[in-house]
Amino acid sequence: MESGAEILLKSVKEICPDITDDKLFVFASKLTIEELNKKDFFVPINKVQKAIGFIANGLVRSSFIDNDGNEITVGFYAKGDYATHYPAFITQQPSKYSIQCLEPTTMVCISYENLQWIYENLSGFEKYGRLVAEEILKRQQARIESFIFQTAEERYLDFIKCHSDLF
Repeated sequence: MESGAEILLKSVKEICPDITDDKLFVFASKLTIEELNKKDFFVPINKVQKAIGFIANGLVRSSFIDNDGNEITVGFYAKGDYATHYPAFITQQPSKYSIQCLEPTTMVCISYENLQWIYENLSGFEKYGRLVAEEILKRQQARIESFIFQTAEERYLDFIKCHSDLF
């Protein structure tokens, strides 16, 4: 069975095959592993996200509290996804969202500081970061557009289609 770090490194290599094993080794030295329990928060609401988390195993959800005090789920993320409120992470500002584990979850984490060091010192990783950021942006835009162009029923049916494993 692959470790969490091995899953992430494999993902990096698939996205950016030109990154050398030596650079991957240095990158791996900057990673930490977090084992979280069901209901643990990876990112509590109104806190600065200190690290971005690659989900090696498990399931998390992102949510916020609306003006009436209701908790609103905005997304689910599973193995192979990054758990982040990316705009808050890259600006190191408190997140308006929480990210909570729905089951025991293994996160492979990289701190903001280590990520900046990697971008500055390991060529090829800026491309990887850009491609990951583009994927996060596409998902966020799709979510926004679903509220503009789809009915609640259409969004629900799409959710069932895309996340059948959650049912």
